This record gives sequence, C-alpha cells and structure tokens, in this order.
Amino acid sequence: QVQLVESGGGLVQPGGSLRLSCAASGSIRSAAAMGWYRQAPGKQRELVAIITSGGSTNYADSVKGRFTISRDNAKNTLYLQMNSLKPDDTAVYYCNAQFYRPYWGQGTQVTVSS
Repeated sequence: QVQLVESGGGLVQPGGSLRLSCAASGSIRSAAAMGWYRQAPGKQRELVAIITSGGSTNYADSVKGRFTISRDNAKNTLYLQMNSLKPDDTAVYYCNAQFYRPYWGQGTQVTVSS
C-alpha cells in the first residue's frame, strides 16, 4: 500500500514562487507515472503536470514555462517548482502516483493573492 503526503503549499503574492513536495511511503521507481493535479473551489480537478518512469514530462498549457515537475527516486519524492505564480493558480494541489491503480495524497493549499 502506498501513501502520499504533499507539503510546501502556502500564501504567496503574484509573481512569487513555491516548491511543492510529495513524499511517498514506497519506492516511486515502480510507478509508471506520477503527477500533480489541482482543484479550485467550484471547478473541476485538472492535470497540472506529469512525469513518467522514463523521465518524459507533460504540462497543462496554463502552466507551461512557469512550472517544472521533477522527482528524486532515492528520496521517493516528487516535486513541483512553481514560478511566476498567478491568482488563477490558487487551488488545492494533489499528488498522484500510478501503479496498478492510482494513489492520491490529501492535497496542499496554494493561495496566490494580490
């Protein structure tokens, strides 16, 4: 059984930066892919970024050029570096890991306020 715990969220001004972390209880080397999703109040959950076991990445158009997804297999940790943050980035951010079935973390709140 896999547990995922997100951290690093908080309050930041527009144009600021945050780095989110997702710590996994097991080896993330076995995951076919890992990703970050977000959900704003009253809106659908959306994919932000994914990274495969082979290192390929994909980003939502709204975050391309601003966010970077990465992982540290030795530390069993997934990261999301967020730069040039905008108020529209405000959401709860969730970590996802795809094994035989998807696993989800509890989420971490990111608030970008002007």
